[in-house]
Amino acid sequence: MSRRLPPFPVLLAIGLACLLLVWLVLGDIQGFRDTPPEGDEAEGPAPTRVEVVERQAQAHAPRLVLQGQLEAYREVALRARQMGRVEALPVALGERVSRGQTLLALAREELPARLAQAEAELALARSELEGAERLRRRELISNPDYLRLKSSVNQALAEVASLHRQLDDTRPEAPFDGVLDRLDVELGDLVQVGETWGSLVDDSRLTAIAAAPQREALGLVPGLAAKIRLLDGSQLDGVLSYVASRADDSTRSFPVEVTAANPERRRLAGASASLMIQLPKRQVHRLSPALLELNEDNQLAVKHLNDDDRVLLTPVELVSADADVARVAGLPDRVRLITLGGGFVDPGERVTAVSAPSTPAQSIPGEQRDAL
Repeated sequence: MSRRLPPFPVLLAIGLACLLLVWLVLGDIQGFRDTPPEGDEAEGPAPTRVEVVERQAQAHAPRLVLQGQLEAYREVALRARQMGRVEALPVALGERVSRGQTLLALAREELPARLAQAEAELALARSELEGAERLRRRELISNPDYLRLKSSVNQALAEVASLHRQLDDTRPEAPFDGVLDRLDVELGDLVQVGETWGSLVDDSRLTAIAAAPQREALGLVPGLAAKIRLLDGSQLDGVLSYVASRADDSTRSFPVEVTAANPERRRLAGASASLMIQLPKRQVHRLSPALLELNEDNQLAVKHLNDDDRVLLTPVELVSADADVARVAGLPDRVRLITLGGGFVDPGERVTAVSAPSTPAQSIPGEQRDAL
C-alpha cells in the first residue's frame, strides 16, 4: 500500500517557514558584526555653529573717576603766644599777605623795660665772669664760685632771649603767603595765650580729597597724573600726591589726595569736584558687555576658541565698562571671540566657527570716538 504525500498547500507553508527561519538567523549574524558599518549611519550630530570675530589687544589708559571736595593747600589757625591788648590791625580781613608780614600788633606794655633790665644784668654777669677767669688763672677763686658766676651768665642770656621772643610774639607774622581768611579780634580786645584770633589760607594750590574703593586703590601710586573737574566744567591739572596705606574703618575705602595749582587764586576751597586719575596703560580687549558671563567660581569670563575650534572660558578682569563697551584684561593678545551662539556651547566642546559679518551693526558702539 503506497504512502500519500501531504497536499500542496501544506508543502508550500512548510517551505516558507524554512526560508523565514534561515533569513532570521542570517540577519542576527549580520547585526552583530565586530566592525561598524560603513556609510553616513556611523556619523554623530554635526558640531554647533557659532559666529566668531578676531580681536587684537590694544593699549588702554583707564581713568579712575572719584567724587571729592576741594581744600586749600595749607590753612593754619592763628593763635596768640603772648597775652596782650590789640593795639593795631595792620591787615584787613580777606587781604593777601606775604610770608613774614606782620598780621597783628599787641601792646608791649612793660616788655621793653624788662628787656633793658635783663640786658644790663647780662652785661654785669659777663663782667663778673671775666674777672673770675683772671682770678682762676692765678688760682685765687674756687671752682664752685667760678661755676656759679658762669651759670649766672647763662641765666641772664636765657632771660634776654625769652624777652626777645615775647616782644616778637606781640607782632605775629605770616608763616607763608596767603590770605587772611578769618579775623576774630577788634582794636582794644584782650588776647589770651593760646586764643585763636584768625586763620591764614594758602590758596595758591588746591588739594582735592576723595575716597578710592578697595579694588581700585591697589593700582594707585603717588605721582600719577590727574585732573580736577569743577562744577562749572573747567578743569585743573594736578597730580596724585597721597594714597592712604590703610582703609577707613567705616567705609573700607582708601583716602586719596590730588594737588593742583591755582594760579588765578580762584575761591574754590570747600567746593565739590570730580577727580579723574590717569591709571597706568594696560593691554585690554574691547567687547560688548553682553559677552561677559560668570564661570563656576563666580568670576567674570569670556568664551572664545582655540586653534582647534574648541570652546575656552577664560576668566577676565573688568578694567572699565559702560552701557556699550567693556574693556577686559586677561585674554591672549589675539583672540577669537564668540559673538553669537556662545550660550549653546560648553567649554571644551568642538564647534564650527563662522566669521561674523563685518557690518556696522557688528561693530562695538563708540569704537571710533574712543581713543585707546
